[in-house]
Amino acid sequence: MLNSETLLPPTHLTVIVMPHSAAETIYQAIESIELIDPHTHINPHAPASRTLADILGYHYYTELAHSAGMPKEPIEEPDLAPRELVRRLVENLQPLENTSQYHWLVAICQKFFSFQSDRLDSSNWEALYDTAEKTMSAADWSQTVLQESKVRAVFLTNDFDDSLEGFDTETYIPCLRTDDLVFKFHQRETQERLERSSGVSLNGSLSSLRDALRQRFEHFSAKGGRACAISLPPNFEPTLVNEGRGTNAFDAMLHQSESAAPAQKQAFSRTLFWMLAELCDEFGLPFDLMIGVNRGVYASGVYQGQDLYDSRVSLIQYRELFNAFADVKFPVSVLASVTNQELVSYAWIFPNVLTNGHWWYSNTPSFIHRDAQARLEAVPANKQIGYYSDAYKLEFVWPKFDMYRRVLSNVLADHFVGMNGWSEERAIELGHRVLRGNVEEIFLKQSASKMTFDSASSKPASSKPASTSDLGSIALAAEAIGTVAVEPIDQLPSEDEIQMLEVPDVELDRGSDQESHPDADAIDAQAEPDPLPLESLSFDNPSDESAASLHHEIQPLRNEKSFELDEDSLQLKPDPMTGELRLPNPAESNDEGENSEDDDFELRDE
Repeated sequence: MLNSETLLPPTHLTVIVMPHSAAETIYQAIESIELIDPHTHINPHAPASRTLADILGYHYYTELAHSAGMPKEPIEEPDLAPRELVRRLVENLQPLENTSQYHWLVAICQKFFSFQSDRLDSSNWEALYDTAEKTMSAADWSQTVLQESKVRAVFLTNDFDDSLEGFDTETYIPCLRTDDLVFKFHQRETQERLERSSGVSLNGSLSSLRDALRQRFEHFSAKGGRACAISLPPNFEPTLVNEGRGTNAFDAMLHQSESAAPAQKQAFSRTLFWMLAELCDEFGLPFDLMIGVNRGVYASGVYQGQDLYDSRVSLIQYRELFNAFADVKFPVSVLASVTNQELVSYAWIFPNVLTNGHWWYSNTPSFIHRDAQARLEAVPANKQIGYYSDAYKLEFVWPKFDMYRRVLSNVLADHFVGMNGWSEERAIELGHRVLRGNVEEIFLKQSASKMTFDSASSKPASSKPASTSDLGSIALAAEAIGTVAVEPIDQLPSEDEIQMLEVPDVELDRGSDQESHPDADAIDAQAEPDPLPLESLSFDNPSDESAASLHHEIQPLRNEKSFELDEDSLQLKPDPMTGELRLPNPAESNDEGENSEDDDFELRDE
């Protein structure tokens, strides 16, 4: 206990400089990381704001102002001048000052427009508006925002028919958004957009639909696309639909359009979604799933302020998908923090399920802290994408990420340094991994290494590990993330490139030693002159003696008496218990494991 005798006189006061706390040290380290934002809604042709109205017009502010009592009509009045919109919103900002979104607003104004106050009100908004407008008019404003925000690149949200022309795809990375294809294909406009963009006529066969979708994947991959993404309603359950039912549903979309039965729309949505997953597997693209949004809950809300989460969603609905596509990475976002524990558990068990960001209504510090700590405690470090901004304008990337960095620093300091005894350096390494490292590994390196392109057609040659012909696409990905400088390479690999791969070259050469170097004629002499005819595999009435001689080696499956080529016998179906794909058992019901067309399924348009 201090008393007058223990207090030193003022002339003897000593200033003690305390070292930074672990949280502050970690924050300063991860704040310096150059970011790659893996999900935004930024328009690459107009990525930054032009007036303060572009910032205050963000749906967070309009929906919060409306919720606090501002009528909808003054916000959405047609042909409203930007300056007038800002004036009206500023007059209704006071009830929002306690929110995280208001903190983003003030932080943007302070960082980019030299705003000196911590409150935006009627006394200072006009001067701020003029300063911001002048600052934003600079020709290089977008690049300035990226540099000051320490952002290397941002992922986009591109419509499937986007030409992807007119912007730098290394800074603004394309991402194929597929919501319209899956949930709006019954609309004639969507069908026409796919035919027009792909150049493929949809003739009613599922093969024509696959061709059209594959062309879109080829287009996006050739333009540097690094992911496929979709937002999913809470009642959607992706399952494999058999070819016949899928064809019938496709026919209904083409010929009945809006009047197609809900069960047909449901079956087609599942059919097309499954095709997308197959193409993600083929092209080596992660498939971003944003799960659980109910559209239009508040029908009278402002634009983009009508949708809410639904706690009835469960990831059990996606078990068949996760089991069927073991090689596809599924970064999963859940709309509500209440679903986070289930996501943690799925990422804990499934190698291909990853936690992805803190989406929408979970994007406030208290929810981020709880959800991020749960993920860091339970999910392998290489399976976590820490954060994405979901921003519509570049100015919002920095304050949103900075909010996450602050929370992440506290979690790393309190739990890993304080409780687990980690060094600060080790905690910083984990912070770097979830902020930047995993984005590179999951989105940039994996997709580049799996794809190979035919130099003449730009079509994917195959889905296989990287070889010499992959060097161009790998180098492009590496250059996009700033890790290496690359030079154009010839189509044929040089000797140095072959040595770099550390794979011995194989060449058939007649050489001097005929036994160790057989020629092509010797190899051909040992090959069968004709392929084995499929009809010779029948167990009934073999067509010739050679086929009959094979019968003792061929054993029929499941006590079948003969083998006949037909669609049903070749159609893989999921095991109802495990989800594993297998050939159907004739002893089982043809409808086993399939959902009835009378399932309760409601489609909501965005």
